[in-house]
Amino acid sequence: MAKHPLIILTGPTSVGKTALSINLAKAVNGEIISADSMQVYRYMNIGTAKITPDEKQGVPHYLIDEFDPDEDFNVVKFQSFAKKYINDIYNRGKIPILVGGTGFYIQAVLYDIDFTNNDTDNEYRNELEQLAKEKGNLYLHEQLEQIDPASAEAIHPNNIKRVIRALEYYKLTGEKISEHNEEQKKKTSPYNYCYFVLNKDRAKLYQGIEKRVDQMVQNGLLDEVKGLAARGYTRDLVSMQGLGYKEILSYLDGEYSLDEALAILKKETRHYAKRQITWFKREKDVIWINKDEFENDDDILTYMLKQLEKKHIT
Repeated sequence: MAKHPLIILTGPTSVGKTALSINLAKAVNGEIISADSMQVYRYMNIGTAKITPDEKQGVPHYLIDEFDPDEDFNVVKFQSFAKKYINDIYNRGKIPILVGGTGFYIQAVLYDIDFTNNDTDNEYRNELEQLAKEKGNLYLHEQLEQIDPASAEAIHPNNIKRVIRALEYYKLTGEKISEHNEEQKKKTSPYNYCYFVLNKDRAKLYQGIEKRVDQMVQNGLLDEVKGLAARGYTRDLVSMQGLGYKEILSYLDGEYSLDEALAILKKETRHYAKRQITWFKREKDVIWINKDEFENDDDILTYMLKQLEKKHIT
């Protein structure tokens, strides 16, 4: 049986995925599913660089503004929702396009990773959560580094849920979760897919990140974070640990000056972009698009459409 088509457009933060994704969707009669772990939350628009209604240009988008910041959202939930939306899109005779920079989310859908066998150990999990409160996130991350360096590299210390999950998985199975994920990656994808990774010169990328942070502040990032805090969303939520939110909360709590908070945000965002690139370099059957080799987005789109034709996706 012929496999259904799936297009993926990803790349590091601030590389320019959004505008290109709209042109791509219009060119292939596609609809977009956001593969971004933060844009799924309501009220978090500026700090997540969320696409605006005008920017969508009528292209349907899914998994944007679908959860409140205090609702639990994770890769398993993402996979479940994404698969449902993908089938809905097929039923309308359209092509689904996964767009966003959360590599693990993309991988979960692309290879239909099986999360069902992951048992839990609530007692151990509670113990780890307590340790994180007493000794800090970095302490747990260092524990993970000792048993599973690959996972430690892929998971940010502040993503405490995933750090705990990796430690818990190792205790339950004696296997590194990174090795389990590698095994799952070897599965054949159920889709006829084209996996594009947009990138550009590192110095230009970092420059773009700095500008984007400054623009977010001008657009009202501080008021957005204040508004979230006023709604009762606290620092211990996964959503509020997102880039741009935890740094501004630290400023509002008097831990840093605004200049210090923004310098930390820029540095953390550069590190995040670097980790994203490292992740995508490990993926197989990826088509890298170096923006510096093209005059403009129209040229990039033409190149992408040629690649899609080769795969019989358009």
